[in-house]
Amino acid sequence: MFATNMDSARDVVGVPSTVLIPMRFVWPYGGRSVFFSGSFVRWSELIPMTPVEGCPTVFQAVYSVTPGYHQYKFFVDGEWRHDEHQPYVSGEYGLVNILLATDPNLFHPNVTSEMTSGPNYMEEDTEAFKRLVRITDGSLTDVVLRISEADLQSSRDCISVFLSTHTTYELLPESGKVVALDVDLPVKQAFHILHEQGIPLAPLWDFSNGHFVGVLSALDFILILRELGNHGSNLTEEELETHTIAAWKEGKAYLNGQIDEHGRGVPRQLVHAGPYDNMKDVVLKILQNGVATVPIIHSSSEDGLFPQLLHLASLSGILKCVCRYFRHSSSSLPILQAPICALNVGTWVPEIGETNRRPLAMLRPSASLSAALNLLVQAQVSSIPIVDDNNSLLDIYCRSDITALAKDRAYAHINLNEMTIQQALQLGQDSFSPFEPRGQRCQMCLRSDSLHKVMERLANPGVRRLVIVEAGSKRVEGIVSLSDVFKFLLG
Repeated sequence: MFATNMDSARDVVGVPSTVLIPMRFVWPYGGRSVFFSGSFVRWSELIPMTPVEGCPTVFQAVYSVTPGYHQYKFFVDGEWRHDEHQPYVSGEYGLVNILLATDPNLFHPNVTSEMTSGPNYMEEDTEAFKRLVRITDGSLTDVVLRISEADLQSSRDCISVFLSTHTTYELLPESGKVVALDVDLPVKQAFHILHEQGIPLAPLWDFSNGHFVGVLSALDFILILRELGNHGSNLTEEELETHTIAAWKEGKAYLNGQIDEHGRGVPRQLVHAGPYDNMKDVVLKILQNGVATVPIIHSSSEDGLFPQLLHLASLSGILKCVCRYFRHSSSSLPILQAPICALNVGTWVPEIGETNRRPLAMLRPSASLSAALNLLVQAQVSSIPIVDDNNSLLDIYCRSDITALAKDRAYAHINLNEMTIQQALQLGQDSFSPFEPRGQRCQMCLRSDSLHKVMERLANPGVRRLVIVEAGSKRVEGIVSLSDVFKFLLG
């Protein structure tokens, strides 16, 4: 945008040009996505800004510039804007703000009144500005920190190499417990245990053959409740009192068409791994089989008898290892610096007129619990954002919330078609497990957040997905989960 001699900025009173001065850029007028650019980056990239905590309409970013005079401009919701309350000049291609970086203690963009009075104080490099305008006339996905295919592939290769050369043994905690359930336990008792322990699932142990044979999860409870609500069901509440996990798993397999030559239901094989399997194999097992965890099992005997259940490997634990390993070298992976809106990651609300994108499942708090459970199963999702009439985020309903109905046999006293999601969430709050703080459930991020920032937050215990919201209004724009991140990282 500027002539060559202005791109590098002028030295100021004995301050070497190699000095970088941190400047705080502020856009106080709101927006869905806010970026800025300027002569200090030769107008070659857009720098994301984030809302100030407690002031969602005020966006800020700190960026270090060389001493001298600079021009800059904001890119708000796809349009170029300037701040008329900060010094600015007029040029051939509109108004641009200007700043003078002099004193290292200077933090706010500032400039004297004399600087704004000269119309030719800075000459704009029209070709540079034309290039940026041409780019920003298109979709924001094509604008922000454009990542070349080579950079994308090299970043993925680095992460793939890390996952392939590190084993699940590194995931094992120094201490902890893993809850396993015997397949001969009644289903009712099993779900009481899940609720009391504050866990969404547990591996299953078959004493008769001395092996771990499967996993019981919150999804099983959802399917059972839907079966109980089906008037044509063969399963009654009385039978649920004595119905064993093994019987349920066999019946579930029969309904899914997993039948042996004798016409009996055959539950699918347990997806598991050993302590010396590499992390990439475990990630692929989770993604390809649509499971939440992979039990890490070790047996010292060749026949696999007397197996030890060491850990439940999850995408969260593996992502934590990835973030820890690349924490001090994230700048070497270009894709980690890009905002998630510029990457094909997560599920987003379709734009008006867009028909080729999968819709994002959302519900109002007045919707029935039955509708929520049906949507969880049919859409094959683990959570549903709960929104108001403006699609602003109120809460989130997850599969694991269903275990709250196990307390005091609440499931036996409710009608799924009559109980609302709001009532179900309140029930969950009243009996919420101390193992997972309520605040961990409804985690949010912005479309301008970098992939690295999103990964760091998803790596926190208890955080399984982030709802992408508009700054200020909290209008839901999408959702990004652990599996979304790994599908993107592994290509």
